[in-house]
Amino acid sequence: MSRRGNAHNWNTVQAGGYAACSAGPISHIFIIERSHRRGVMDRLDAMRVLLAVVDAGSLSAGSRKLNAPLPSVSRKVADLERYLGANLIIRTSRNLQLTDAGRDYVDAARKIIADLEEVERRASGEYQTPRGLLTITMPIEFGHRYVLPIALDFMNKHPEVTLNVLSLDRSVHLVNEQVDVAIRLGELADSSLYAVKAGEFRLLTCASPAYLERHGVPQHPIELANHDGIMYHNRSFFWSFEIDGKSIEAMPRTRIEVNTAANCVAAARNGAGIARLFDYQVPEEVSSGALVQILKDYGSEPRPIHIVYSRQGLLALKVRAFIDWVLPRLRAACSNYGDAPSPE
Repeated sequence: MSRRGNAHNWNTVQAGGYAACSAGPISHIFIIERSHRRGVMDRLDAMRVLLAVVDAGSLSAGSRKLNAPLPSVSRKVADLERYLGANLIIRTSRNLQLTDAGRDYVDAARKIIADLEEVERRASGEYQTPRGLLTITMPIEFGHRYVLPIALDFMNKHPEVTLNVLSLDRSVHLVNEQVDVAIRLGELADSSLYAVKAGEFRLLTCASPAYLERHGVPQHPIELANHDGIMYHNRSFFWSFEIDGKSIEAMPRTRIEVNTAANCVAAARNGAGIARLFDYQVPEEVSSGALVQILKDYGSEPRPIHIVYSRQGLLALKVRAFIDWVLPRLRAACSNYGDAPSPE
C-alpha cells in the first residue's frame, strides 16, 4: 500500500507539477533540487559580481559598473567568501587585492562564465543569425565622427541586434570587460586578440590663412619658436618632428591652451595660432582651405587604425556580420580625409 501510494505521488508530480504533490519523501527531493538550483544560480550571480569588482578595482567602482547598490555588492562578495570558507579579496581604503585563493577562484570563474555564455549563445541561435547584445568600444571623437554612423546603419539592417556603445579614450580589456569589438587608434600591444587594419591617420601642422598672412609661413620646425601656438594634450608628443632621422621637440610659444580637439580646431580656424591636429579631426577644414597644412616635409609617420576582437571558440555571427559591415565602410571613410597643397 505504501509503495503504491508513493508511486501515485510520483505520477501526480509528473502530471501536475510541484504544487500537486503530497508531502512525503519525493516532495522533499524536489524541494532539495529546487534549493540546489537556486544555490547554483546565486553562486553564478556572485561570480559575476566578484569579477565586476575585481575588474573595476574596488567594491564601489564595481557597484557603479553593475549599477547596483554598494551594500548589495559587498554582501554578495561576503556571502561567496563565507560559502567557500576563504578570503578572496583584501579590502583597503583605496582599492582591493586578490588573495592567492582569490586569484585561483577568479581565473576559474572567468572560464566558467565564458563557457556558460558560449552555451547560451549557441542555445539562443547567435551562430545562425545575427542577434543579441553587441558591445563595441571606440575612441570618443573618432568614433562619433566615423564609426557610430556606420554602427547605426548596421543596427538598422539587423533588427535583432542590440548595440552597447562605449566611447572611451582608453584601451579596455575585451575579455574582462565583455566587449565584442574595439576600434583602436595607433600601434597595438602584443596580445592574443585578432585585428584587421581599417586605415591610417597622421598628425598635421596647420594654421588659418589669416594667421599665416599676418605672421608668415614657417619653413622649418625650429622657426615655430617665433610663432603663436595652440597647446592641446601631451606637448612632447604633439610637437615632436622627425629631422634627419631624429625626433626633435619644437614648439611655438603658448598663445592658448585647450583640453578638447574641438576647441583646438576652433581656435586654429579663428587665427589664434599654429595647431597640431590629426587629419581625421580636420578633413573639411583642410579640404576647404579654412586650415592650411604647413611643414609637410616634417610630417609624422602614419599610424594604423584597427578593428580588434577576441575569439574564444566559434565567432558569434553578430560579431562577424558587424566586422564585415564596418571594415569596407571604415576603410572608405579613412581614405577620404581632406588634404590640400602646402602654401607657397
